[in-house]
Amino acid sequence: MINKILTHQKSLTLFIQQYFNRSLNLIVYTLLFILIASRSYAQSSWTADNGNGTYTNPLFYDEFSDPDLIRVGNDFYLTGTTMHSVPGLPVLHSKDLVNWKVISYAMDRFRQGGEFNLQDGKEAYGQGIWAPCIRYHEGIFYIFSNVNKHGLQIFTASNPAGPWKQHQLKGHIYDLSVLFENGKIYVVYGVGEIKLIELKPDLSGFVEGSDRVIIPRGNAMGEGNHIYKINGKYYITNADNGRLQCARAANIEGPYETTVVSAKETMGTTLGWLTNNMWLDSALPAANARLSMTRQSDQLFGSVPMHQGGIVDLPNGEWWGFSMMDFRAVGRTTFLSPVTWKDGWPFFGIEGNLGRSPRTWFKPNVAQPDRPQAPYKRNDNFDAPQLASAWQWNHNPVDSKWQLNGGSLRLHTLPAKDFLWARNTLTQRGVGPESEANVELNGQQLKDGDIAGLGLMNIPYAWIGILREGNRYLFRMFDQSQQKTIDKPITSPRVYLRAFGNFDDDIAQLSYSLDGKTFEKVGDSIRLPFQLKTFQGTRFALFAYNTKGTEGGYAQFKNFTLKEPLADRAKNLPLDQVITLTNLADRRQAWANPHGMLCPGRSFSPEKDINYLFRVLDRGQGKVALQALNGSGFLTITSMGLSADVRLIKEETAGSLFVWQDMLRGQCMLLSLKTNRFVGLDPHTGELYSADWPGTLPNRKDGTVFSWQVVNE
Repeated sequence: MINKILTHQKSLTLFIQQYFNRSLNLIVYTLLFILIASRSYAQSSWTADNGNGTYTNPLFYDEFSDPDLIRVGNDFYLTGTTMHSVPGLPVLHSKDLVNWKVISYAMDRFRQGGEFNLQDGKEAYGQGIWAPCIRYHEGIFYIFSNVNKHGLQIFTASNPAGPWKQHQLKGHIYDLSVLFENGKIYVVYGVGEIKLIELKPDLSGFVEGSDRVIIPRGNAMGEGNHIYKINGKYYITNADNGRLQCARAANIEGPYETTVVSAKETMGTTLGWLTNNMWLDSALPAANARLSMTRQSDQLFGSVPMHQGGIVDLPNGEWWGFSMMDFRAVGRTTFLSPVTWKDGWPFFGIEGNLGRSPRTWFKPNVAQPDRPQAPYKRNDNFDAPQLASAWQWNHNPVDSKWQLNGGSLRLHTLPAKDFLWARNTLTQRGVGPESEANVELNGQQLKDGDIAGLGLMNIPYAWIGILREGNRYLFRMFDQSQQKTIDKPITSPRVYLRAFGNFDDDIAQLSYSLDGKTFEKVGDSIRLPFQLKTFQGTRFALFAYNTKGTEGGYAQFKNFTLKEPLADRAKNLPLDQVITLTNLADRRQAWANPHGMLCPGRSFSPEKDINYLFRVLDRGQGKVALQALNGSGFLTITSMGLSADVRLIKEETAGSLFVWQDMLRGQCMLLSLKTNRFVGLDPHTGELYSADWPGTLPNRKDGTVFSWQVVNE
């Protein structure tokens, strides 16, 4: 136990050892560790781990689309789509499926086509490398992925931390999955019509004549295939229209039967803003283009629900599902679900609630769980010999035109039409629910026509920075969506830049400072839509380019920090606190009726009415009980959990246990461990509370989501 705490608090332990000159006695150590262990693990960057034996989805609150995942012994490895960003194909490692750390990138740059270099009027936004498949066979790790319009790529390594070797094949194999069996390498691919082809053992190409259809159209199959052989049967998962489909057969060539294993699970996430008429093959819009955006319905599922993913087993026999979800301005990110096998099908969800997934649930039962940790190093003072692990270049970098130089990042300006055409733009994913990028810019060495700054990479985009005009420097903000330019005179080419993003509300704000202390907002709030041209969520971007068609000077960036004000969720579970619960559907508070049932209360919010107050009691490992302060007892689910089966009982029972679902921003759901369903009501009928709700709708106004507020006794 002490070793585990030491691992969690390494930096604090070093401080303690130095302070006491490595001579602490056992009693002092014990007291210090008890103090440390009794506190929730505070996070400065999002991690799914709650530090109490549970996790809260998403695994990452930044883009990680088209995930694929394997287990090798007691270790798990994960990769996903990176589109046009490099390095590409991150390889992440975990011991417990919840805490991940990037250990390598399989692809350092694109070696196909000028479009990956942003030259000659060509670009690869939204293209690049998609939907990888990671596998391990006979001591070798493999990643298979298609580079759009350039064919299948295979990356191999004996160590997942690299180095990786790239093999380029001909043939456009889209959204593939691979199975090694009996000396053969089977590749499953296709959309709607699922095909099987064999790969030569030396990876030189495909076996001639091996391509055949194994699941004809008309079987409800989609795209994003993942193939497995489990207990002698073949399983293929893929996704379509916001659901996860599964096919199975006794023979790899079929015939296959199919069923849905996950559907409708949005976890209370709505469709966000969308840029209109912006598709993968659309021309890149000019800086002066008039773009329109639409706020999509908050009642529609669209492509939000969990889709495109697969399954993985634990050494103890447990199964877990992974899938992605469209997550507004952040992009598409990855979720973890318990899997329940029923009638030979791997359903996402828990017994009694199949096809739906908890937002907060118990961590996988592994021998050595990881400590809570974020997947990337995001902050960067640029004093290391390499960039922090979260950075990716927008298209291929020009290696001779950037340097790490004594604690600064130096970007040399190259000619570009506008921000989206600028080469050597360095990006990081926007991190939800909120994040704030800060960086110091020194433009002393910029030349005439040079622009450098901090941008929000999206369509439409926005940026702030410094423009050099002749011998003067000008501070400039540009917002493409409003076609607004704001210029401010500055006396020094050294400025501090800030970009704040609220990725739940699809909105951002740009600010600047001349002293690094007092920041001034520039312009109006900036809308952050999703769109299918870059096919990525909004990214923070450091950029420098020349507007006059020549190579210019250079910009120096220092001390990049990414702050995540909502990453620490330690206070999102109000243990030992007295709270009220207000239903988002009808704005009525939950009422401990003296007749012993949980009811919708008055239509207004009473002030400290004891009948509306509940104490949240800690029952360990994320489990809670709620005790009514009016003396009626513990909130308890009886019988089947139907209407009026959410009771107030004097004595606490197993039916009194819930898993608190952290919906963030002071909102929650209550998952009954008796029914494995949620407490809720139909706001249109006046019915009493039940515990038979499978989950919530995207707008959270179906009667299952509460806002909670601590009340001082």
